[in-house]
Amino acid sequence: MKVPSSKFQVPSSKPAPLRRVGVWSLEFGVFVWLFAAGVLSAADRSAWQPAAGPLMTRWAAEVGPTNAHPEYPRPQLVRPDWLNLNGLWNYAVTPQAFLAVTNFDGQILVPFPIESALSGVMRRLDETNMLWYQRSFRVPPEWSGRRVRLHFGAVDWRTRVFINGREIGQHRGGYDAFSFDITDSLKRAGEEEIRVAVIDPTEGDQPRGKQSRKPEGIFYTPNSGIWQTVWLEPVPKNCVDDLRLTPDVDAQALRVRVAVASSAGSLQVEAQASVGGQVVGRVAGPANHELSLPLSLMHQWSPDDPFLYDLQITLKDGDQVVDSVSSYFGMRRIALKKDDAGITRLALNDQFTFQIGTLDQGFWPDGIYTAPTDAALRYDIEFLKRAGFNLARKHVKVEPDRWYYWCDKLGLLVWQDMPSGNNTTPESRTQFEVELQRLVEGRFNHPSIIVWVLFNEGWGQYDTERLTPWLKSLDPSRLVDNASGWTDKRVGDLIDMHNYPGPESPPPEAARAAVLGEFGGLGLGVPGHTWSQQRWGYQPMLDATVLKDRYGKLLDRVHLLHDSFGLSAAIYTQTTDVETECNGLLTYDRAVSKLNPAALLTANRGDNQKQLLRVLAPNAIYGRVSWKYTTSNPGDQWLTSDFNETAWPQGFGGFGTTETPGALVGTIWNTPDIWLRREFTLGSEDLRDAQLQWHHDEDAEIYLNGILAAQAGGFSLNYFVTNLNPAALATLKPGLNRLAVHCHQTAGGQFIDAGIVVMRPPKTDGAVR
Repeated sequence: MKVPSSKFQVPSSKPAPLRRVGVWSLEFGVFVWLFAAGVLSAADRSAWQPAAGPLMTRWAAEVGPTNAHPEYPRPQLVRPDWLNLNGLWNYAVTPQAFLAVTNFDGQILVPFPIESALSGVMRRLDETNMLWYQRSFRVPPEWSGRRVRLHFGAVDWRTRVFINGREIGQHRGGYDAFSFDITDSLKRAGEEEIRVAVIDPTEGDQPRGKQSRKPEGIFYTPNSGIWQTVWLEPVPKNCVDDLRLTPDVDAQALRVRVAVASSAGSLQVEAQASVGGQVVGRVAGPANHELSLPLSLMHQWSPDDPFLYDLQITLKDGDQVVDSVSSYFGMRRIALKKDDAGITRLALNDQFTFQIGTLDQGFWPDGIYTAPTDAALRYDIEFLKRAGFNLARKHVKVEPDRWYYWCDKLGLLVWQDMPSGNNTTPESRTQFEVELQRLVEGRFNHPSIIVWVLFNEGWGQYDTERLTPWLKSLDPSRLVDNASGWTDKRVGDLIDMHNYPGPESPPPEAARAAVLGEFGGLGLGVPGHTWSQQRWGYQPMLDATVLKDRYGKLLDRVHLLHDSFGLSAAIYTQTTDVETECNGLLTYDRAVSKLNPAALLTANRGDNQKQLLRVLAPNAIYGRVSWKYTTSNPGDQWLTSDFNETAWPQGFGGFGTTETPGALVGTIWNTPDIWLRREFTLGSEDLRDAQLQWHHDEDAEIYLNGILAAQAGGFSLNYFVTNLNPAALATLKPGLNRLAVHCHQTAGGQFIDAGIVVMRPPKTDGAVR
């Protein structure tokens, strides 16, 4: 669906000095002012330059006062007429209390936050500051007879708005869109003036995500003031205020609710779905009621096939059309489903879809919270798709609507975090819940979003058992992750662990799927593309070659956890570097991909593991392998072919404790010793390259057909492959063979598992033998 560009240009005239006198308390008390102002001249605009930031993206060169985010900002509720107010505004930073300032401090490029280089200011505020914005505009004469709404995509954090000296409203919250009807405050002749005043404590008790006044490590530069598009829109008196679109795959229908503020009972809605201009469904009914729009063509949305329908909504009063908006939607369903082994997994459109994604912070070196351009916003998503990812976890930040539009259009699943805060007071908890509800309502219609993440790693976590079902009641069509990492309260749809560098998997439960909410964090700074000389990663890498090898091994294990232990999703840290944190697959300026997307694609699909191993005798990596075992000394004959182990208990490998690094535990073993036996059958395959694939903690002996095949002291941190003793290798034969294992434990973690594999090295032409 094509969305319109603004038809109207912002006028140019010389700004007059502004004299401001007033008092404004921290809680937005009484304020009095005198003013006289205009807008910026062409000369002022040509003089604008971005500030000298520590690192810039290639898109920064395309940004200027006349083209700052010119795209239509609300792609799921589109009207043809609008006026973009992005561009140069006057700004000033003052104390929050008594004001006596004669002039503005300069110009700021909206919608970039004041801390960013692209704002042209790059200044940090403190908790005592108030940030002021001012500009003028003209209402297009074509809008005569219609109401005028002023929209803000997002302002961080506490906002007060004035039109022509008259206060029109306030808003608290840094991530959600809000608007005001300014019609009654307009002069409708000549220039109109808008002023915005913002207080942003950042580290006060407010949802703020990873913003910090002392950025370091995993916390970053704060974001204050206007950071998304500001725009005007003419609407009729009775108009479509909002849409709620819920796919009903079973009924092959879209549930549509058209919200209209007017109380007029005669207002009717007509909704029409189409594909390529061909109508595939219609429904009509009263406004403010849910309607079911049946679809004659059913085509489900997925990352591999992000199919979208066009939607046209018409509002009527009797036979008269009073408003019309366009939108789009996708038909998809996300749910939990048990596989053939009875393991609870994530199912997209009733298909088991292993979700491989990245932790996506949404920060930019030149725009902080605001991407320099829409093309830049799209680039990150396109990179993830090329690299074989099908998921992004949007981490404790909410993006502009257009980011989700590109996820919808390009096919990227989204887990959406609620931005974290301290939540230490009743007032702050109320605010957290208000902003959580706004998040769900504001992003509800995007088919790409499939999971709401309530809390992250315990940050500001409270009342989880109450909030999780409440969040689910706000949106029953999606899954809820009660806490990503460390602080699970056994509610919601997912059990989510973090493991660095990992990976590991929590055990799936009867009613919850197992996911790995964060892992990896392999760090590599690229000279010339870093925020500063200071850099870090969860696990530093020497160079790109080491990074590629390590990443491949991590993803091999991720796929093994999926295949054998029920892991449904894994999220790698992270999409890009952010400031001093160099864990990204891309550098912070998006100029360098540290790994070739083709190599990432291979690893993310699990092709390495599938191509390079032939399994002769599986271990726990490849499924639920049954062993006979005992923890009591069986005597010297336990490894011989005629030993009778039928009285031993039976269990699935591997054997050990779940906290042991790299362990895939099928049966708990926590005694000093264990003895294992199992039989396996071979065909007539070539066995000369057979090797032992095992993981031990601590001292272990492996026997093949009664002959010592390998032994080792100490412990390993993961499964590894080693050669077999030639005498033991020679005993392998078609038909029945026997593995026998003894492991002795002294202290710390403990684990044992073993299998026989044949490694198949790549041919010189790149193919696999």
